Amino acid sequence: MKTALSVNLNKVALVRNTRHLGIPSLTRAATQCLQAGAHGITVHPRPDERHIRAQDVFDLAELLKGWPDREYNIEGNPFHNLMDFVRQVRPHQATFVPDSEGQFTSDHGWSFPADADRLRPLIAECRALGVRVSLFMDPLPAQMALARTVGADRVELYTEPYAAAWGQPGQDEQLRRYAAAARAARDAGLGVNAGHDLSRDNLTDFLRAVPDVAEVSIGHALIGDALELGYTETVKGYLACTDAARVRAP
Repeated sequence: MKTALSVNLNKVALVRNTRHLGIPSLTRAATQCLQAGAHGITVHPRPDERHIRAQDVFDLAELLKGWPDREYNIEGNPFHNLMDFVRQVRPHQATFVPDSEGQFTSDHGWSFPADADRLRPLIAECRALGVRVSLFMDPLPAQMALARTVGADRVELYTEPYAAAWGQPGQDEQLRRYAAAARAARDAGLGVNAGHDLSRDNLTDFLRAVPDVAEVSIGHALIGDALELGYTETVKGYLACTDAARVRAP
């Protein structure tokens, strides 16, 4: 199974927002990433618009109409502003993330059964609109079947604990946790996405240990690499990491 690469453009918008010149351009960044082979674009329009602004969501939706084989993934908290975008844009995928409004970055997943009743109707609405739903989740195998019962199509495994352990003595233990969670998700009928602090350094190891990951969403490290290498070479580098994961390690 080939893992799709979705490029998260939040950090491009963060740099742009420091001035009033409209640069760097999100649509040019997205175009270069798609031309280089990225399978999709991800944005996380937070209520405070610290990076992605409402207009960006619509501009990228218009751009992606010209790339019908690529995916548009909008992520965020469905109890804040996410659902308004889903209703208007109808992206291919909505990733539900349990962030607080002022949260610095995503750092935990949904919890079941605590979040089940309030998520279920919003997931049903998304699916009625033809939008696939992925739930941001910690790598807890017992939670996967519960995520399926509320109607989710996929889970996105929160990978920061793995990234923090990469190259350290705890790496293998973390990989076993994620592999077990991914197996539990697949057994429950869920697709598996992954994201948060994945990089060119740690991506291949993760995908080799956690097979059948449908999609990785990568922003911070990828945009950081692009500052040095450019969007085109950076995307090609990440695609090489996903390709390498399909080759058995020596």
